[in-house]
Amino acid sequence: MMRARFRDLLAAEWIKLWSLRSTYGALALIAVSAVLFSARAALGDHHNWPDYPAERRAAFDPIHDAFPEEGWLFVVLAAGAVGAVMIAGEYASGQIRTTFLAVPDRRAVVAAKVTVLAAVMLAVGAVAASASFWVSQTILADRDAGASIGDPGALRAVVASTLLLPVCALLGLGVGALVRHTAPAIVVTTTLLLLAPLAFDIDRRWTAVIHNALPVPAWERLVGNPYVLPNLHVATVPGSWAVYAAWPVAAALLAAVVVHRREP
Repeated sequence: MMRARFRDLLAAEWIKLWSLRSTYGALALIAVSAVLFSARAALGDHHNWPDYPAERRAAFDPIHDAFPEEGWLFVVLAAGAVGAVMIAGEYASGQIRTTFLAVPDRRAVVAAKVTVLAAVMLAVGAVAASASFWVSQTILADRDAGASIGDPGALRAVVASTLLLPVCALLGLGVGALVRHTAPAIVVTTTLLLLAPLAFDIDRRWTAVIHNALPVPAWERLVGNPYVLPNLHVATVPGSWAVYAAWPVAAALLAAVVVHRREP
């Protein structure tokens, strides 16, 4: 049997990803949530700007309107679900057995899944983050309250929001490989991304360590410059970038080990 070339594996995983109807729904949710919530936040501040006192105008952060937390939580959920379904759905349908019969090198299959998923979500993240920033700042520019990409923290926020999608998607892939069932994989992924940060506050050092080591709090730190109150253990920017790097690498390694060692 001729050994499959890696580019053939990439093509196969590309086709499988886009054959899932959930992929289109998740990407639509990402686009709608990212852009519309950003526009909504910016329009609200645009409308209320004449009533803001001087102190509030001076403290106003236009980047927050570009990446409002309530809108990007939908983005996080959708990205994580895409990653979880990409592999858990294949286990649930039994298609994974056919895949491994055709390609016995399971780690190569996982590598192809990781590569395709990361590339697609990176591209979608770049579009969503750039569009959100441009739309919101265009609206705020009418009040001379918008930011440019060269302003402090602006480029960092766009890059962090772009990378948030592949980070969450790869985390979902790792969970999906471990759990192997679609619904539980989505639940576990959602718990790690959205619910776990709520269980650990930053008032105490040991809970803050856990909180700051999770992907969504890391994103929140990278897109904002928080006013640090006494006794709050806020994450550092370098530490948040390290969290961004650690989660997808750990998830990809977990998926490779689990898929290689366990029977489908």
